[in-house]
Amino acid sequence: MKTLKDLGDLSGKRVLVRCDFNVPLKGTTITDDGRIRAALPTLRELVADKAKVIVMAHLGRPKGKIVPDLSLAPVAQRLGELLGQNVTLAHDTYGEDAHAKVAAMKPGDVVLLENVRFNPEEQSKDEAVRTAYAKKIAELGDVFVSDGFGVVHRMQGSDYDIAKQLPSAAGLLIEKEVRNLSRATNNPERPFTVVLGGSKVSDKLGVIENLLSKANRLVIGGGMVFTFLKAEGYEVGKSLLEPDMIDTVKGYIETAKKTGVELVLPTDIVVADKFAADSPSQVVPADQIPADKMGLDIGPDSGKLFHDKIVDSKTVVWNGPMGVFEFPKFAAGTKAVAQGLVDATAAGAFTIVGGGDSASAVRNLGFKDSQFSHISTGGGASLQFLEGKTLPGLAVLE
Repeated sequence: MKTLKDLGDLSGKRVLVRCDFNVPLKGTTITDDGRIRAALPTLRELVADKAKVIVMAHLGRPKGKIVPDLSLAPVAQRLGELLGQNVTLAHDTYGEDAHAKVAAMKPGDVVLLENVRFNPEEQSKDEAVRTAYAKKIAELGDVFVSDGFGVVHRMQGSDYDIAKQLPSAAGLLIEKEVRNLSRATNNPERPFTVVLGGSKVSDKLGVIENLLSKANRLVIGGGMVFTFLKAEGYEVGKSLLEPDMIDTVKGYIETAKKTGVELVLPTDIVVADKFAADSPSQVVPADQIPADKMGLDIGPDSGKLFHDKIVDSKTVVWNGPMGVFEFPKFAAGTKAVAQGLVDATAAGAFTIVGGGDSASAVRNLGFKDSQFSHISTGGGASLQFLEGKTLPGLAVLE
């Protein structure tokens, strides 16, 4: 994969950079700027090299329409604060305003183009449509730097297609993501523990299949655990369940037994009457969930069990919360797992928080990025990387 060094001297050159600034917003306030911070090393290096830095990004799902509430204006402001310089926002992606703002740039300046997903061509399934669109954007730059790890698993105009139009390379964030995720999956220091949560088994099929042959220990929590418990023959009440996945999960349990992979399931569950932040709750054994209750978190004994299994590891990859962490009452399991990774890191283990909800959870629960070896910026991208799939946005840089 080509990197920034392969692009040579960038002084005075117009460098198009694809970042992932799909940050959570409350009104116009950014509630987690982790993805903006993750892009800073690449942007700072380009500014220091006196390049003209033209940044592209998306926000939300405007579905090819201009949605004012999804403008990148709050991102431009926050990026400017973090960089310590003015970041100019162009009001389109490749139109008159973008051309005018880029033409006025001096070396070291930064311009942010408006939300690329305001353009219907950005996510078109038709490669010819995306190619024509990428050519229009390419007129603004001399070289392209791909640094939005969160989008490299898809073929999109501002990432995959534009890399075919200009001399291209990976930015420092993508270099770091690939290096760290590869370290965990290609030759992990052992014991290697994989912690999986989130709502559905079906979302993690590829990861389980790929890592069952590599991990020493698989720890399962979150909504997906109820399909595992059902596969073991237990009652799961009104908990989230994928009946069509039960046979698949039975196969995983059998494979784990045959290959000596330790499969760790919760011993107790926090159940509630309904899916609500203030729902009455109680802790029950995992094999005794009442028929009229739903599980919303792993229980305290499971939290300690999961924590201890994680600390007894040299490499840990975690993807997916253990419960409905957005409700404080049902966040204890996720917090126990996060604390396990923090304690494992402090003891010298290599730990990865696999993006998406897991990254949001650790920050919302008050943990710092520096307490983990690596927090991935890509939800779907990091999952597909862990599945061993080829990511188009990376392959195009090779």
